[in-house]
Amino acid sequence: MTDQALPNIPATRNNRRVLVLLLALVASMVGVAYAAVPLYQLFCQVTGLGGTTQVADGNPKGVIAREMTVRFDSNVHSGLDWQVRPAARITDRIGTVETVNYVATNLSDKTVTGTAVFNVTPEKSGIYFNKMECFCFTEQTLGPGETVEMPITFFVDPDLAKDSELDTIREITLSYTFYPAENEGR
Repeated sequence: MTDQALPNIPATRNNRRVLVLLLALVASMVGVAYAAVPLYQLFCQVTGLGGTTQVADGNPKGVIAREMTVRFDSNVHSGLDWQVRPAARITDRIGTVETVNYVATNLSDKTVTGTAVFNVTPEKSGIYFNKMECFCFTEQTLGPGETVEMPITFFVDPDLAKDSELDTIREITLSYTFYPAENEGR
């Protein structure tokens, strides 16, 4: 039996087509992977998914009679030698603009930069929680032993009262987790 050296031209063209399609598919998947995080963040900001809050300049909708308690929580990653005391809980009418302070102390003997991520629970309330000023928008640098107040100015959007899924909600928790800044120690 002898090998035939005659190329199968239609099969070769089909193989090239399949190869090009597969390479395009791989390139598309890599592009989607890079775009996934910013697209997910945008989606969460628009929908409030995962307790993502909104950013606002002010409250144009006014204040309503229904009251809401906002509780504050803080957690510090083990790699950040800070102590963070959350603000005391407050109860006020929905729509009232409030300013509270977290207090952070650098417990180390060196200058340390940290950053915070946040979430709101219940998650469905995140779309109605509006922050006007927040320390989470910037990295915080504290000198050795330094203590700082970190303000948050916020309001709960009165539209929350129109969301029947949140009729029974009387308390919202704003929680921050503090981490060493990504460029810390470099």
